[in-house]
Amino acid sequence: MVIRMTAIAFVSLLFTALGSPIHARLDDGLARTPQMGWNTYNQYNCFPNESIVHENAEALVASGLADIGYRYVTIDCGWSVEDRLPDGTLTWNETLFPQGFPALGRYLHDLGLLFGAYGDSGILLCGSPPNQTGSLYHEEIDARTFAEWEVDSLKYDNCYSDAATNYPNVNYAPSTSPHPRFANMSHYLQSQNRPILFQICEWGIDFPALWAPALGHSWRIGNDIIPHWRSIFRTLNQAVPQTHFAGPGQWPDLDMLLVGLDGVLSVPQEQTHFSMWAVLKSPLVIGAAIGGMRAESLDILRNEDVISFNQDARGESARLKRRWSDAGYEVWSGPLEGDRVVAALINWSDEERELTLDLPDVGIQFAGELRNIWRGEVEKDVKTSYSASVEGHGVMLVELSETLPVGVYPSEIFATTNGQSTAFSPIYAVTSSHGYTLDIIFSQPSTATNISVTTGSIGSRVSISVPSGASSVSALVPLTAGSGSTITINGASLISSIHLIPPKPTYYPAAQDTTLTGNTTPYACPDLFCLPTGAKLKNLDADSTAIFHVTSTTPGSKYLEIDYINNEIAFDSSWGWGSNSRNLTIRVNNEKPVRLEIPLSGQHSELFGPGQGWYDSGRLGVLTDGWRVGGNEVVFGNEGGQAGFSSWAPDLVGVGVYD
Repeated sequence: MVIRMTAIAFVSLLFTALGSPIHARLDDGLARTPQMGWNTYNQYNCFPNESIVHENAEALVASGLADIGYRYVTIDCGWSVEDRLPDGTLTWNETLFPQGFPALGRYLHDLGLLFGAYGDSGILLCGSPPNQTGSLYHEEIDARTFAEWEVDSLKYDNCYSDAATNYPNVNYAPSTSPHPRFANMSHYLQSQNRPILFQICEWGIDFPALWAPALGHSWRIGNDIIPHWRSIFRTLNQAVPQTHFAGPGQWPDLDMLLVGLDGVLSVPQEQTHFSMWAVLKSPLVIGAAIGGMRAESLDILRNEDVISFNQDARGESARLKRRWSDAGYEVWSGPLEGDRVVAALINWSDEERELTLDLPDVGIQFAGELRNIWRGEVEKDVKTSYSASVEGHGVMLVELSETLPVGVYPSEIFATTNGQSTAFSPIYAVTSSHGYTLDIIFSQPSTATNISVTTGSIGSRVSISVPSGASSVSALVPLTAGSGSTITINGASLISSIHLIPPKPTYYPAAQDTTLTGNTTPYACPDLFCLPTGAKLKNLDADSTAIFHVTSTTPGSKYLEIDYINNEIAFDSSWGWGSNSRNLTIRVNNEKPVRLEIPLSGQHSELFGPGQGWYDSGRLGVLTDGWRVGGNEVVFGNEGGQAGFSSWAPDLVGVGVYD
C-alpha cells in the first residue's frame, strides 16, 4: 500500500494526537527569555561555601558576565544540614556559611545579582550523606522560608523521593510520577509575596515537558551532563522531541554548561556546546569557577551574538534538520526575530574540514547577509549553499538575514541572460526526479510563444507553450539531487523569477507490504498514535530487516523521510556511553548502506505514558544512492549493530520516497 501525505498533514495529525505543542504554562512574567547565571555544582560538586560564592559572584561582575545577563547565582547541594530548627524551618550549615543565607542573599543583591537556592522534592537533598534535609512534606514552610530569605530562584531536585522503594538516592523507575511533588512546591511558591523562578530538576523521568510549563519556568530534559564531550551528543538526542515546547516562560533545560572547566573540553568543543545550548533555548548556567578561567572560555561565554540567539524574544528553539551519521555532521536551525534564521552545522569528526550548509535544508534559498559567528566573517548575497572550514568537534554557527524562502529564484539574483536564453544557477534539488514543478513568472504579460527548458540533469528538454497575456507558466522538469544544477530557459524574455517545488513523496507504511526477516514484528498501535499509519515494525535487531519494494520512475539518488519511534532513554547508561540514539541503516539495491543514529522521538513518559513513549513518531530525512528505474529493494536494518552501535534499530512507522 502506498499513501501520499505531505509534511503539513503529518504535523497536523501529530498535534491532534499530542495536543498543542505549547501546553498550559505558568504566566507570571518571569523567564520571558531563558535564565542565565552561575551554579556551584559543576566546579565544586556538593561542597560549596560562603567564600566560594563570594569569589565567583564578584568575578561575575568584574568579568562583565553579569552585565550581559548572567545574574542568577545558585548554591547547589551541600549547603544545608540534617535537622530542621525547632520551629520546623530549614537552616544552613553554619561552618560553611557563617553569615547565613539571608546575609548571602543581601550580599548578592547588593552586587546587582539574583539569589538562587537549591532544594529537593525528597526527604534529603542530593549529595547526602552527610544528610541534608529535603522539602518533602514540608513544602509550605520551605517555600515561605525561601521567600523570607529573599530567594529569587529555586532549583528543585528529585533525590530520595520514592516512598514505595524506601527513598533511594536515585530511582529512574519510581512507583509513581514525580509530578505531584513538584506541583505541590509550585503551589506554595506561587502563594508567596515574592516572585521566585522555579527550575524543575526531575531528570526527564516522566517527560516533564508535558506538565512542567504549568508549574515552573524550566525543566531538566534528562540526566546530568557529565564532564565529557560525549555527553553533548547524548543531550542533543534527548532534546530533539522537546524543542517545540520552548517558549517565553518555559524552557527545556539541557543542564549546566561545561565551558571553562579545566581539562574537559577543547575550545572548539566549548563553542559547539555553548552554541547548541543557546540556539535550543536552554538556560545558560555557568558551572566553572569564574576566576582564573582561560581567556578563550570567557570569550565564549561573553559572545553577545550567541547570547542574543538564546535571548531572542521570539523564543523558538532550533530543531534538528539533517543528520549525516557516517559523514559525521548534522544541521540544526530555527527562526529569530526580524525574519532572521540561525543555523548550526556540527562537525562531529575530530578533524578540521570544509563543510557545506545547503540553505534549503534550513528553509531558505538566499541570504542577503550571512554572519559566521565563530569565524567572525560576513558573506553577502549567499545563494543556495555556503561552505566554510569547521574545526574538529567545532560548529559552523551562522545568522542569516534578508532571506528568501526555499525554491524562490529571482532573476536579479540567480539569473544570467544571453539574448533569449536565461540561465538560473545554482539550483537545489533535494532528490533526483522528473517531477519538479517549475513556475516561470514573467515581468509583464507574455506574448504567445514557445519556450524550452533545459536542466542539465536527468531527462530531456521540456517544451512549453505560452499563451498570450500569461503572467506565468508551469511545467514538470527533471533535476538531479544536489545544489549545483542550472535551469536554462530559451525563447522567453523578461522573466521575473522562477519557483521550484519538489515532488510530493509517496508514502510506504512499514507494517504493510514489506518483507520481514529475523525478529521484526508488525504492531498495531492505539488510535492517534504511531502516526501517520497507526502501526509500526518493532524488534529490528542486528540480524533482522524490513524490506520495502519501491517502484521508481528515475534513477540516481532519492531523498527519504523516515518516520521512526525511539524512546530508549539513557538514564543509568548516561554516565557511560548511553547516547539516547538507535542505529538504523538503509541499503538500496545492494549499494553501500546509509547509516543514521536516530534520536529520541517519545513525547510521553517512558514509565507512565501511553505506550511508555513508544507510540510517538519522529521524522528524519536522508539521501540514498543506487536507485534504478522500475523496481527497487530498500532494506532497513541495523548493520553494524554488533560492532559498537546500538544493538537495536528504532521502530519503523513508514517511509516517504521523493521520486
